[in-house]
Amino acid sequence: MPQVRPFRSVLYIPASKERALEKARELAADAIIFDLEDAVAPSEKDTARATLAQALTETEYRPRVRIVRINGLETAWGRADALAFADHPGVDAILIPKVNAPADLDAVAALAGDKPLWAMMETALGMLNAAAIAAHPHLQGMVMGTNDLAKEIGSRFRADRLPMQAGLGLCLLAAKAHGRVIVDGVYNAFKDEAGLRAECEQGRDMGFDGKTLIHPAQLEIANTAFAPSADEVALARRQIEAFNAALRDGQAVAVVDGRIVENLHVVTAQATLAKAQAIGAQAIAALVE
Repeated sequence: MPQVRPFRSVLYIPASKERALEKARELAADAIIFDLEDAVAPSEKDTARATLAQALTETEYRPRVRIVRINGLETAWGRADALAFADHPGVDAILIPKVNAPADLDAVAALAGDKPLWAMMETALGMLNAAAIAAHPHLQGMVMGTNDLAKEIGSRFRADRLPMQAGLGLCLLAAKAHGRVIVDGVYNAFKDEAGLRAECEQGRDMGFDGKTLIHPAQLEIANTAFAPSADEVALARRQIEAFNAALRDGQAVAVVDGRIVENLHVVTAQATLAKAQAIGAQAIAALVE
């Protein structure tokens, strides 16, 4: 059964905040986005870059995936950001803001070498070019930037995120077609647990791998929502067992709880078990780090 690295919770950490960088190694996040872009004031950009480079050298953040969001190459800081972390051993991937087309990935790849790239999907043009972006050979993951997207298209907030559905769907289909990780956008009201839970459940049901978060208080809800439940794990095991029994009897389908189980359902069940196994392994790794 293949191992699947979980990305249930992807937490933004400002690169300029030394205390936050220190605290991050204790948090139950599957991945951390160390942010040099929106979370850092222009006057602090160069200092934040140096602070982050030192923290990633001196601090062990694994088993969390370590992603650095650089400034765009059109800014005064983007090129230096990309070069600073291209060969940094403490960085797993570089996240590029406002990716509009594959050429934006090409430009960073020319500086970052073989370092895996992630794309912020937060513009109307990016939505329309999602399939081409997802196909880029250096791309590993996609992050929905729903705040910037809402600003660009002029949409209003709705709990059901109806104005976001076209963009979310385009990016989700593109990521799944090319085997990329894709995580949902942030939920701004970090004290609203019920709203966060509902949005996590919506994203999970759509097929997102996890959710980006702006506060550690959001971690538990996201980790729970995007993990297989005990009932889902039990059902997956029963589906696999029933299908294997049907095959031994020369049948191509089985029935579990009054529902047909075919090969495609078994593939989904196997993925559920693989994800649960990976989450368990990561939890153990975090305890012994």
